[in-house]
Amino acid sequence: MSRRQLDRGHSRPQQRGDDTGCPILHVDMDAFYASVALRERPDLKGKPVIVGGLGGRSVVLSATYEARAFGVHSAMPMSRARRLCPQATVIPPTPGGYADASRAVMEIFRSITPLVEPLSLDEAFLDVAGARRRLGSAGEIGELIRARVADEQRLPCSVGVASTKFLAKLASGRAKPDGLLVIPRDGAVAFLHPLPIAALWGVGERAEEALKRIGLQTIGDIAHTPEATLARALGPAAGAHLAALAWGRDDRAVVPHEPDRSIGAEETFARDVEDPVVVRRELLRLSERTAARLRKAGHVGRTVSIKVRFADFTTITRSKTLAEPTDLARVVYDTARMLYDALRLDRARIRLVGVRVEGLSEGASTPRQLAMDGASEEWRKAEQAAGRAAARFGAGAVRPAALVDRERPPDRDLRSSSREDDTTVW
Repeated sequence: MSRRQLDRGHSRPQQRGDDTGCPILHVDMDAFYASVALRERPDLKGKPVIVGGLGGRSVVLSATYEARAFGVHSAMPMSRARRLCPQATVIPPTPGGYADASRAVMEIFRSITPLVEPLSLDEAFLDVAGARRRLGSAGEIGELIRARVADEQRLPCSVGVASTKFLAKLASGRAKPDGLLVIPRDGAVAFLHPLPIAALWGVGERAEEALKRIGLQTIGDIAHTPEATLARALGPAAGAHLAALAWGRDDRAVVPHEPDRSIGAEETFARDVEDPVVVRRELLRLSERTAARLRKAGHVGRTVSIKVRFADFTTITRSKTLAEPTDLARVVYDTARMLYDALRLDRARIRLVGVRVEGLSEGASTPRQLAMDGASEEWRKAEQAAGRAAARFGAGAVRPAALVDRERPPDRDLRSSSREDDTTVW
């Protein structure tokens, strides 16, 4: 069961309640991508709006709550969304704008407390224990955050306040849209136990089916089931994890920074591709994009991975670890092409390809083996110069010759392109 299904039918709570012993906030932006788009189109506020592309493979990136009332949701094929809500206005995505809005919102959070743990562009955990003497109770701080985000960024958000990360995230979901909910420390069990088992972190579709097979329907059922029974159904680690969460126990701290683990990009073709030349050209473009992001983040990486999704949605990945870390597009592409060629997919119908660099470290502090001919350093200078040209004259101002005559890029699957400025993990 999705969070959307869990939230459906609940009115928006505005409850501060007793927030004693509740230092954890989860702030979740409401319909973030749609809300950012509406800042430029205030005339569309209160109307059904869908953010996404119009190509045959496009999917919904985000939708306003007015569109969601018709059953539209993120990751839905755009063709289906337009059938469900033909009166909706469709706005194309602008990834750079989302990243800018996210940075501004995160800066507001960090002005409250340095203990901010972003989960994605549009949500984060905050530990406000150290800010309460200065700014008031956790609930008051949550209201302050909502007011500042609305005033300074013209964006709505919902805030959950609780004693643990798990409970705070549940609370923000129940507070949507544009609300705040406190789960009192001594009221956690009463809040949790009536909820369906899918509300627990770690319970996906398969786990939900396994738990229902042994007669468990609610979190309360899990709480009163012997841990050994849960372990037999899901495994020892998962059984212990769910047993603790079912009683509101979650000792994870808010971690203000987690090192990037991988950087990459992927592309869904407008039509399934069988031509290896087209696939290699796309791998080159993705390698260029990935290397540029590595340099922008100040990282180098040791492992290059490719991702290939076929027309039947079967997906495979292959990777190779390099002798030394790199941020060079030429090295990334040569490795990606080698991995692809080794698959021998000359007649396969390919839907999506991706390139990713893993095993990241700080570029400035990572020793590099010097080539006798200086070729690597020359390539690095050339790619850095191309990056400066792109920053001044726009993306694509300087690019490999193989991409110069390329036609308009294929329609992107917004599940990948919406995150193309993110650092993520496959």
